[in-house]
Amino acid sequence: MPESCHYYLLPIGGMATSALAGLLCQRGFRVAGVDAALYPPASEILAELRIPVRLGFDPEQLPAVEHSVVIGNAVPVTNPEVQAVLRAGMPYTSQAALLGELFCQGHKTVVVAGTHGKTTTTALVAHVLTTAGLDPTAFIGGVPRGGKPWRLGSSPWTVVEGDEYNTAFFDKGPKFLHYWPHVFVVNNVEFDHGDLYPSLDAILTAFRAGVAQVAREGYVVANADDPGAREVVTAAPRVLWYGLNPQAQVRCRSYRQVGGQLLAQVELAGQRWELTVPLVGRHNVANLLATVAVSYLCGVDLDRLQAGLATFPGVRRRLEILGEVDGVTVVDDFAHHPTAVRLTLEGTRQRFPGRRLVVAFEPRSLTAGRAEFLPRYQQAFGLADVVVLAPVFHRHRLKPEELLDRDALAKALESQGVLTVVVPEEQAVAEAILPLLRSGDVVVAMSSGDFGGLPRILLQELQERP
Repeated sequence: MPESCHYYLLPIGGMATSALAGLLCQRGFRVAGVDAALYPPASEILAELRIPVRLGFDPEQLPAVEHSVVIGNAVPVTNPEVQAVLRAGMPYTSQAALLGELFCQGHKTVVVAGTHGKTTTTALVAHVLTTAGLDPTAFIGGVPRGGKPWRLGSSPWTVVEGDEYNTAFFDKGPKFLHYWPHVFVVNNVEFDHGDLYPSLDAILTAFRAGVAQVAREGYVVANADDPGAREVVTAAPRVLWYGLNPQAQVRCRSYRQVGGQLLAQVELAGQRWELTVPLVGRHNVANLLATVAVSYLCGVDLDRLQAGLATFPGVRRRLEILGEVDGVTVVDDFAHHPTAVRLTLEGTRQRFPGRRLVVAFEPRSLTAGRAEFLPRYQQAFGLADVVVLAPVFHRHRLKPEELLDRDALAKALESQGVLTVVVPEEQAVAEAILPLLRSGDVVVAMSSGDFGGLPRILLQELQERP
């Protein structure tokens, strides 16, 4: 750990903080950080940047900080290093506030918000604007395949993933309130983050606040097919609507899947275009249309839009095919909210028609592990042939009446003809899955965390089994 740095990230191992670290380093700042543990892809990013990272919180080893300690929302006020920062009167800020101050304020910032699809849409918009020559700065909550979750450009344009989760222990508002939007994308709004928002109304209120921040000369870009999006943008003075809805200005008239490609007939400003992007699933139609709408507002012409969409590399952990062994395809995915699970499995069925679908699911977030989502998970996992339910990750932080009843969910799925396995807390998830797999299967690991490295463990075990 260096004796001093410009910014000290506490902690540094999340996707948002590691992406911010990348931007800061490219701007020439000296960065250091700390975390309890590091996992890919953040560990790989930080190693490539050669950022000094100390594992284990130790207030005795705080470096001298010239600008600010950046305190993330993953640490509470009781964290020993946070306590030391407060006692010493060291300057501190949040990841979102610093990102907004250094890379959004004074820029033409596109903030991509919504319960689902933020990462893919942000990455897709950033890729299209980059290939079109607009040279944007970008901040993405996931890693584009073959790329990085950030980009430092030299133009006025910035593209930022706008998270509705809380900013820090000292700022419980959503992160996207710090990003100075010129364009604010509202893809969808549903109940999520039950640990922070007591109801859908509370979520809607947060998004309304985001919409209200749009610059007077800016635009809200909103999904006309989503009830939540329609509700939160009613007071916005300038809205560009997209969707399948006939009233949308950016309208998808039809779409189809061809292998791993989405082909869409899109109408805008009296013209009809055929656009192709290497994504699957109905949810990615919305992500595509949002990108078309933003590109139109940014002045991207059709040829460059088509070229950017067609060359999109995708995002890691979004239906990411990791490999195939003995006819078993292993896929890694981030979906955890019931809507995201359902739409992702619909897309998986389209991507792998006629194959048996085995889903391993970890209820990782405090929302995913909640009892109230059981009926919706039943509907979503009804699209699978086999479901393996891992233990609820935050089971010790939820009251018994709040906890998702995996046995009840399994019983409901079995009644629909879905073979379902509930993994005991003491058993490894891979151990429960491997005996179920046979040639021709597609196995999808779904979790908002690293799932203990399950997809790669499955690949290794499949390669080694006789």
